[in-house]
Amino acid sequence: MLVGTAGDLAGTVVDPREGFGKVCSVLSIRVVTTVGLGLLLGYALARSRRRA
Repeated sequence: MLVGTAGDLAGTVVDPREGFGKVCSVLSIRVVTTVGLGLLLGYALARSRRRA
């Protein structure tokens, strides 16, 4: 799924209207929440390792 989304994002360069339509159809609340939580956990982990 991640590779497909990356391909859709790359396609926005060629045809922005169609590319954004594909990306929006793939994204859901669950995907956005999962990615957001992953980013927060990664940030917290990197920060804790930086202090050590």
